[in-house]
Amino acid sequence: MTTFQYLKGLIMYKPFRYFINALAWTIIYLAPIAPGLITKAFFDTLTGNATLKFGVWGLIALLIGAALGRILLIIIGFITDVHFRFRMGMLLRRNLLEHVLKQPGAQAIPVSPGEAISHFRDDVDQSEEAASWSVDVFGMTCFALVSGYILIRIDAQMTLLVFMPIVIVITAAQLATVRLQKYRAASRESTSKVTGEISEMFGNVQAIQVAGAEKRVMERFSSFGDQRRKAMLKDRLMSELLDSVFSNSVNLGTGLLLLLAGTKMRAGTFTVGDLALFVYYLTFVTQFITNVGKFITYFKQMSVSLERLTFLLQGASAKVLTMVKPLYLKKERVAKVDSSIVKVEQEQENDSVVAPPLHRLEVNGLSYTYPDTGRGITDIHFAMQRGSFTVITGTIGSGKTTLVRSLLGLLPKEKGTIAWNGVPVEDPGTFFTPPQSAYTAQVPRLYSDTLRNNILLGQAEQGDSLQQALNAAVLEFDVAQLPGGLDTVIGPRGVKLSGGQAQRTAAARMLVRDAELYVFDDLSSALDVETEQKLWERMFQHRSDATCLVVSHRKTALTRADHIIVMKDGRIEAEGTSEELLRHSSTFRELWYGDDRKA
Repeated sequence: MTTFQYLKGLIMYKPFRYFINALAWTIIYLAPIAPGLITKAFFDTLTGNATLKFGVWGLIALLIGAALGRILLIIIGFITDVHFRFRMGMLLRRNLLEHVLKQPGAQAIPVSPGEAISHFRDDVDQSEEAASWSVDVFGMTCFALVSGYILIRIDAQMTLLVFMPIVIVITAAQLATVRLQKYRAASRESTSKVTGEISEMFGNVQAIQVAGAEKRVMERFSSFGDQRRKAMLKDRLMSELLDSVFSNSVNLGTGLLLLLAGTKMRAGTFTVGDLALFVYYLTFVTQFITNVGKFITYFKQMSVSLERLTFLLQGASAKVLTMVKPLYLKKERVAKVDSSIVKVEQEQENDSVVAPPLHRLEVNGLSYTYPDTGRGITDIHFAMQRGSFTVITGTIGSGKTTLVRSLLGLLPKEKGTIAWNGVPVEDPGTFFTPPQSAYTAQVPRLYSDTLRNNILLGQAEQGDSLQQALNAAVLEFDVAQLPGGLDTVIGPRGVKLSGGQAQRTAAARMLVRDAELYVFDDLSSALDVETEQKLWERMFQHRSDATCLVVSHRKTALTRADHIIVMKDGRIEAEGTSEELLRHSSTFRELWYGDDRKA
């Protein structure tokens, strides 16, 4: 997609609003035409070149009325512009966020969260700016055409001097294109690094303190800040230099106009009224020239923003950014609110995948390779029956988590099929969500909110489902010890909880959703043996026919397992019960007895 196509796509999202906005600003910019002609007639009257029916006070009243009218028009123009700009920005952010959320978990964004914020904020704002300025350029071009026609009829040579700076402006902007885009890209990149570093620091405060790395981290942050300062300085200087060229080219035209006007007035071919008209229009012509220059600058910078936003799409077409989608910005009338909410909820329920109860899950030939390292999983085959307890184990880096994430669609499988009761699952990422499955990641993702909200995550609390989930996750005693119970705010990433409490909170979040398949990725790593035993026991008390897929190397889970899959170098090396594997698998024996040595 070219920058022009991108701009056109933004404009065509709400073409009627763009037309209204353009019309409003065109009227604003054309408004000075009439006061200029009145001023010309008045000054010609003073020199006897024309007659005017009203005097000085009449002229003052007309000019004040014109000024007040233009102020009112500008207020209306700002209202139309804000509404249009706001929708453009919301559309871009909505489409970009929707695309990101649809990607497999490990590939959602190719940058840090802090850098992504810079894309969502700065690059969208730059796109808004360029599209908004296109309205100004259109309106002022209309003024330039009308005023140019009037001035040419008076004196073509003088008119040429007035509009000559436009050539200088356009030439300067074109010559500066490459450097302007280079500096803007560097500025955006350096800002992304700073915001990314802030995000990383806030997310790893404890690790930084434990390692005593505060000084080194601050030095790194300082170096990023210094790079950003230099990049932004170059970007700002380039923009200011162009603005200076635009302004001074206009001043040059003004000087030439005054010199030539004096000569023509002495020759009697140019009246005082003509001079007044030229000078009056010159202010707005100056603004036109400056705005044309700014729009060209913003348009060039918009190409940088388009490139950066497209980078977040990771290979998808840039047309995704400007796809026409509803924003739902306005509430319906009070009488329609409840019914519309119910309708939306029903549509969401209809859109969600609801499969029949799980009886058998089959995985055949599942493969995924990380593009950066070449590691991953290859040709994975296994099956699970309803109510079974399957454990995936193996050494670090053997592919356990990759297998689980590929199965759930958090990583895009390259090969293989996944079948639910014999029916192929076409889109695992959409399918393996409640009520089909619930998942707890290796590292619990908790929010700075109440414990209750962290467990429910927007789900309505129904009956005693929350209490049952707390009991199954062996968390009820911990909740009783918290100062606010379930309403205790646990802090960013759950820092007010211990590691075991955080993992059991994640387990409660999963169990409250009553799914067909429960997937645990090394959930028990921060739990003592007794707590882990209680968790598995209560798990099956909570749901006697629960089907569990568990990543673990702990004996408590391995002993309970109906079936164990031993991973090595991204492949299944062996599988069976713990007794069978102790006899036939050296890798499993190392894991089993190694666990004893660690204990």
